[in-house]
Amino acid sequence: MSINSNHISKEDGLIGSSLEHIQNNTTSQDNTSLTHLRWSEKLVLEPNLNIPDLVCFSHLRWDFVYQRPQHLLSRCAKTRRVFVVEEPLASPDDSFWLDVSRRECGVWVVIPYLPEGLSEEQSISLQQQLLNELFAEAQIQAPILWYYTPMAVPFTHHLPSSAVVYDCMDELSAFKGAHPQLQAREAHLFKLADLVFTGGRSLYEAKQHQHPNVYAFPSSIDAAHFAQARGKLTDPADQADIPHPRMGFYGVVDERMDLDLLAGIAEARPDWHLVIVGPIVKIDPAIVPRHPNIHYLGGKSYQELPIYLAGWDVALLPFARNESTRFISPTKTPEYLAAGKPVVSTSIRDVVRPYGEEKLVHIADTVPEFVAAIASALEQKQTQPGWLNRVDAFLAQTSWDKTWQAMNELIEGAIAANTQASHRSSQQQPVVA
Repeated sequence: MSINSNHISKEDGLIGSSLEHIQNNTTSQDNTSLTHLRWSEKLVLEPNLNIPDLVCFSHLRWDFVYQRPQHLLSRCAKTRRVFVVEEPLASPDDSFWLDVSRRECGVWVVIPYLPEGLSEEQSISLQQQLLNELFAEAQIQAPILWYYTPMAVPFTHHLPSSAVVYDCMDELSAFKGAHPQLQAREAHLFKLADLVFTGGRSLYEAKQHQHPNVYAFPSSIDAAHFAQARGKLTDPADQADIPHPRMGFYGVVDERMDLDLLAGIAEARPDWHLVIVGPIVKIDPAIVPRHPNIHYLGGKSYQELPIYLAGWDVALLPFARNESTRFISPTKTPEYLAAGKPVVSTSIRDVVRPYGEEKLVHIADTVPEFVAAIASALEQKQTQPGWLNRVDAFLAQTSWDKTWQAMNELIEGAIAANTQASHRSSQQQPVVA
């Protein structure tokens, strides 16, 4: 289907609705002839009726940090249309719309823009309307509904589907600022889902009795991408003047990071330099430790990470041990290892098992323990010459390609089972004379 170019361009304007109209008549059928979709590109969207689309509902921004959703759904987009629906942003006025733009990997990113000041009920109703318009205009029919957030259930449970997947990558209810209804909505999502995937072993153990089809898919690796860091790469400009030895971390800096540990390491060893790559979110930037040997370089793209990694002597996972980290399975653990870097981590369960138990990662919690572990890691090439061979043998067992292939096989099985069940149900319907 070719989208009508009269209403797909950002420059063409938008048919909006006043806040009063939203409040009084959000679901009015009078609006069915209007469009609230903004397409960033005048592209042909040809649905393949033999291959269901995938529509994902995510609490994470596609363009924020490249992690599990991007790894999996970019691979999915090679064989089917993928739409990633993000959480709403505030519109500049009383208008509302969906911004739909395509990424290089083929994924369509869908961002709802809603007026400020709506009640939760109004927001849910409006998002329902916008999704209905997206499904109609893009000819999305019985897609795979893929959830990262249970908070999307109230405005999506009505949508047709060929299968429902909950990819549970974190215990979101333990995060700072979690919605009070999150656990209740997750329970509802468990009832809707055909399959539940977990982002780590610990999450699997916590969720396995809540659904009959729960599968553990821990953090995987694009080994070739991070193996670039084993070569001689030119230091990026903002890292080039930082002295060695360098201890590095990349990722989001939030309530999951042990800031006291970070400060303690910097104070104990002023001759070591700590390089922190990533945005500071959900915490006041004023509370992060500021020492001459701690260097905050801000966020970097996924493509840039190996360049920074190449210049580090040791990679760090200085996570706090609290409710928000109880079930995390850091994707960066195998990435650091693929880069050939010794790793020191706090005792996060999904790092201890298997990486600590396999002696691939140093585990430490207190400042003295962490400092001693870093010192050992700096000597690792001399003391453990076979370590890198063991790392490579371990990482060869997994990849994001293998993970997606295994997930897709389960999804195809769920689609087939649902189709068969629907067929049996239709045959059992009584014939009305």
